[in-house]
Order: sequence, then structure tokens, then C-alpha cells
Amino acid sequence: MAKAPIAKAEPAPSRSGAGSVILALLVLTLLSAGTGGGLGIKLASTVEQIVAEKTKAEPPASEAEKLAYSDKDTILQELKPVIANLAAPSGIFVRLEAGIIFKKGELPHPDVTAAQIREDMVVYLRTVTLSQLEGPSGLLHLREDLNERAIQRGDGKIQELVLETMVVQ
Repeated sequence: MAKAPIAKAEPAPSRSGAGSVILALLVLTLLSAGTGGGLGIKLASTVEQIVAEKTKAEPPASEAEKLAYSDKDTILQELKPVIANLAAPSGIFVRLEAGIIFKKGELPHPDVTAAQIREDMVVYLRTVTLSQLEGPSGLLHLREDLNERAIQRGDGKIQELVLETMVVQ
């Protein structure tokens, strides 16, 4: 009978290499977490100190300064709704309701000024396209442009034009 050759036993793979890699990763993770946390705490305390110094330097605002239009002499005059078609697409209409804010007695004829502002709003809206009104930035640009026109029409006596509603259909 022939004897089968005896297989030599191979040594088991050592786990000490894999264990040392895992241990090194764990140590590095804990070290980076500690460093990041310490740096975050240091930056947060620095920001708090800077804010505290700035608030000490500034005098506190009175209640009247906090409210932009808290005067008893300030008037909000609502304008009649403005309906106009847009430049493109031509079948789209816009309806705006707005008001003007001014100090009592500064505008000699507020009704006439309000009518002129409404007319300017119609003329301006007929030059605007629907894509210019889309999104928050479009509404912001519309508000700024109409506000500029109202202030110019009121010879600087109008403080602000307030958009109340806008419907595009």
C-alpha cells in the first residue's frame, strides 16, 4: 500500500496585524474627535466673548427705535388695487395691493400722489415678464423697484411702499 503524502500544516494567519490596524484607527478617531471638540469649544467661547464686548459697547435701543414706524404722525395710506398685464406672456395679469407710508402733513395732496404712484405701478408692471417675478429674488426686485419709483414720485417724502398682496393669473 502506498502511503499518501502528509500535508504540511500551514500556519494560521496572524490576527495581530489586523488588530493593530484597528487599534491605530480607534486611537486616531478618538484623538481627532477630542481635538475637534476642544477646538469647537474654544471657538465658541471666543465668539461669545466678542459678542459680549460688542453688546456692551452699543447702547440699548429704545422701544421707539425698534419699531420702524411707531410715530403717531406716520400714516399708512392704502392704494386701490392695481391690475396690469405683463409684457410676456401677454395673457398673464398681475393684481397688486399696496400702501404708502409717509409722515402726516408732509404730502400736500396724498390722494393725488397715491394716484400717480398707482399709474407708475401700472406702467412698470407692463414692462415686466413673468420670469422676472419668479422666486423670492424676483419679488424682492419688484418691491425695490416699485419702492424707488414711489419715493421719487413723492419727492422723497414717502418713507416706503408696502406690498400687501400680489396675485399672478
